[in-house]
Amino acid sequence: MPALIPTDFEGTVTWLGLVGEEREGIRSAANPKVFASFAGVEGEIHGGLTRPSCVRVTTQYPEGTEIANVRQFTIVSAEELSAIAEAMEMDEIKPEWLGASIVVEGIPDFTHVPPSARLQNEAGTCLVIDMHNRPCIFPAKEIEKDHPGLGKRFKPAAEGRRGVTAWVEREGPLAVGDVMRLHVPDQRAWSLLDEARQA
Repeated sequence: MPALIPTDFEGTVTWLGLVGEEREGIRSAANPKVFASFAGVEGEIHGGLTRPSCVRVTTQYPEGTEIANVRQFTIVSAEELSAIAEAMEMDEIKPEWLGASIVVEGIPDFTHVPPSARLQNEAGTCLVIDMHNRPCIFPAKEIEKDHPGLGKRFKPAAEGRRGVTAWVEREGPLAVGDVMRLHVPDQRAWSLLDEARQA
């Protein structure tokens, strides 16, 4: 019996971006299509089969430890970008300010889709969602460059709307206009999750 259930939820890729290895800050540049290999996207700062551990996993490893790279992509939703912009009283939040790799439109409450869910396009390219991303100061710095004085509004406005990180399970092309179908694990949430979070 399959452990992953295809759903009726689909997200259309409305934007693709790449953060180059030679860059200042986290700003990404628009790219109409990419090839997603097992190491991510060639020439992307977040590419590679492994990566140095960061502050997100310091309770597991000292910072800088070589670990498997489950942060090859940062995926955000068009709807949540609009909500962030509204909360910040701005006309728009550009995905490049967030260092985004992919913007999808059409999946409600996108940041909170379950870990280990998959997004798969018609070509078969499949990304595994690791976990939700957290707001940090780096997008605020990019926003501040273009809109002085507004960057500080980002972190509170983006809470719970920052999207997810993901890695490649099946290689293949990704392009603007692709439809990504959401597949979710066939299991309920752990009954002790709230208790464990309070430990």
